[in-house]
Amino acid sequence: MDWLVKLVAKLRNIPDLIVYVGYPGMAAIIFIETGLLVGFFLPGDSLLFTAGIACNAGSKLHGLAPLDLLTLNLYLIPAAILGDTVGYWIGYKAGATMYQREKTLFFRRDHLLKTKEFYEQHGGYTIIVARFVPLLRTFAPVVAGIAQMPYRRFIAFNVFGGIGWVAGLSLLGYFFGGIPWIGDHLEGTILAIIFISVLPVIISVLKSWRSSGKATDSVRNGASDVQ
Repeated sequence: MDWLVKLVAKLRNIPDLIVYVGYPGMAAIIFIETGLLVGFFLPGDSLLFTAGIACNAGSKLHGLAPLDLLTLNLYLIPAAILGDTVGYWIGYKAGATMYQREKTLFFRRDHLLKTKEFYEQHGGYTIIVARFVPLLRTFAPVVAGIAQMPYRRFIAFNVFGGIGWVAGLSLLGYFFGGIPWIGDHLEGTILAIIFISVLPVIISVLKSWRSSGKATDSVRNGASDVQ
């Protein structure tokens, strides 16, 4: 259990985490975050970006963790694809029984059917975009499975999204790794990456809140007119 305590402690410091776990450990983190529901808290985006910086020989981090960009991607891309695949099948197995259930206080079959319809129309786009959004990348493949999204369609977008996510963020870190300012302000840069990652969720929540507020005002105005 000592190694687990150390691992959790190092999650707060991504450079130390990379040095501690190496390629296999990073692959395991990416797999758990994308494939198992318990991994939603893991630092996928910041880990990929920071690992990319460590691949740049001109960065300070390379001296602590001399990673190779190609090797990094050969480890982490399959882990990301396999993770989403496991998440999909977890959802698929659960969804197979859910479609047979009747409506209860905590379950509405019509909502499940709407989810299935949504994934039939927008599932591919959702699988790709969710890769770049914390929380969503953990749950999107599971929901795709629950919605019974055809596996052949899912795996195509899964592979495309997995390559784009891992290669894109690691390459971004690699090219920015040679900038001295990035190395001197690594913690701030990581926080900025995290903020940019969750920004779509924040915008979506604000839009939903604004729409619900307008709907409430409309109902109130309508009630006032009737009176």
